[in-house]
Amino acid sequence: MLELSGVTRRFGGAWAVDGVSLHIPPGRITGLIGPNGAGKTTLFNLIAGSLRPTAGAIRFEGRDIAHAPPHRRAALGLGRTFQIPRPFAAMTVLENVLLAALHQRGERAFANWLAPRAVAAEERRNIVRAREIIDFLALGRLAAAPASVLSGGQRKLLELARVLMAEPRLVLLDEPAAGVNPTLLETIIERIRELHARGISFLIVEHNLDLVARLCGEVHVMAGGRLLASGPPEAVTRDARVIEAYLGGAA
Repeated sequence: MLELSGVTRRFGGAWAVDGVSLHIPPGRITGLIGPNGAGKTTLFNLIAGSLRPTAGAIRFEGRDIAHAPPHRRAALGLGRTFQIPRPFAAMTVLENVLLAALHQRGERAFANWLAPRAVAAEERRNIVRAREIIDFLALGRLAAAPASVLSGGQRKLLELARVLMAEPRLVLLDEPAAGVNPTLLETIIERIRELHARGISFLIVEHNLDLVARLCGEVHVMAGGRLLASGPPEAVTRDARVIEAYLGGAA
């Protein structure tokens, strides 16, 4: 589904990502872990399109996307959340989700004049779909509330809702557990499992190893911009190199 080959990103004289090659198959929940400064976020940005690689290839479902802008990647089915969600605070939860629908007729000026009924019908369908997603993510009672009232965990759910509105096949989740209380974290884990059962694949950057162990079938470990180890969670967390790099030698 997603294939990286020798992906490198240089900032001045520093190699933030250095020759990373990995394969994310369809139908999987895959983890990406590593200490701070390992290059995980840079790699995420390279996959999502907010950065371009200095060298290497990135392919999504066989297409070369290394130099495609983020909106092109989203249209292909590649969605991405952020570690710190930034919703439009003054807009409602529903309005935030509606903004994420792709290829809306109403975005074209002449369509509003030439086909107003078709535009209105599409908007009604989008509202129905957005409400279904909001309800699924336990935000239904807040649909009409401004995003500014949401807690940190609820903003994570809203971020995921916006991604789902674009109908992705692979979702890049950036630290979904960060700053989330345990109860809401359980909701996030349950929803990820349900979405996975519906056929959506995930690549998750996360420091919470319990979440990684519960969700991920395979984990890739980065350190110093390079791929250090790959395998099932129980195997990589016992790897001496991972213990040294990620856990600081504690065993």
